[in-house]
Amino acid sequence: MKTVHVNTGRPYDIFIERGIIDLCGEYVKKLSKAEKVVVVTDTNVAPHYKWRVLNSLEQQDLRVQSFIYPAGEQSKHLGTISDIYKLLADFHMTRKDIIVALGGGVCGDMAGFAAATYLRGIDFIQIPTSLLAQVDSSVGGKTGVDLPQGKNLVGAFHQPIAVLIDPDTLNTLPDNFVSDGMAEVIKYGCIKDAAFFDLLESEDVQPKIEEVIETCVSIKRDVVSRDEREAGERMLLNFGHTLGHSIEKIYNFTGITHGMAVAIGMILIARAGELHGVTKAGTADRIVKICEKYHLPTSDAAGFAQMAQEAQGDKKTSGSKINLVLLRTIGESFILSLPLEDLEDFITT
Repeated sequence: MKTVHVNTGRPYDIFIERGIIDLCGEYVKKLSKAEKVVVVTDTNVAPHYKWRVLNSLEQQDLRVQSFIYPAGEQSKHLGTISDIYKLLADFHMTRKDIIVALGGGVCGDMAGFAAATYLRGIDFIQIPTSLLAQVDSSVGGKTGVDLPQGKNLVGAFHQPIAVLIDPDTLNTLPDNFVSDGMAEVIKYGCIKDAAFFDLLESEDVQPKIEEVIETCVSIKRDVVSRDEREAGERMLLNFGHTLGHSIEKIYNFTGITHGMAVAIGMILIARAGELHGVTKAGTADRIVKICEKYHLPTSDAAGFAQMAQEAQGDKKTSGSKINLVLLRTIGESFILSLPLEDLEDFITT
């Protein structure tokens, strides 16, 4: 087992071990005083893992119910949260009881937000089953839902009490979901670790997936521990996300995944950085090649004007400015505060 300790305001551990999903009941019993557990999952994940999780919890004499929502970003809205609240209330959940998020990034965001806000805050555990969630979204305590006006505009910082990562769950993922997660893996190499980026470029990382997961969550752990509430350094984790979120919104969160959009966003912002002389020449081409290696898109038909327009509703705006994450070179990133009115010109290449 690999263990990564996260030293936030409420410290917790990330456990990485094959088969740990079948031990989740033991972790709930050890880490909480819960008598009741609500497992939040989706229609894709439930057939594979719901009963394994419920059985593990029930073996610890915990009373369990599950909430299953239609898989996809389209479910990530306040209506679904309201339905989760209804189940929690009908089940008479108390502040000592716990929610388990069993699924990908959408699941973790919604289950975590419900936990952050029900009874003004109850505990939750993340059991991420997608690569994207395992390397990124399950760690750091960001929770939330989308509004028609933009992605993740309603949310809260609420750290889990543990993250249980079972790499074996990746075996049931379709190939496009693995590619989706690789965008976030690539991001970590871009912003913080050139040697890691080199490894991703030169080798087949599938046999080393546990080490890849550990590297990504360790980088995020370090950043989040220094900047839990995204006042500075944590913004670097948004590399590729400003334009990526714009692209997702342009397509109304259908037909393009988060990872696909982030891949395109990383390439566009790297090219813009090169154009303006702040990013080393050739950086964007390296990102293009590595995205192609992991079957991620490298361009999109959406126009720069539309991307810039949609970015105005991004949560990374501050007054009349927007915080863009740029690279000096692979492994070295920084934040540029840019007037919103200049964004379209900046990204036009």
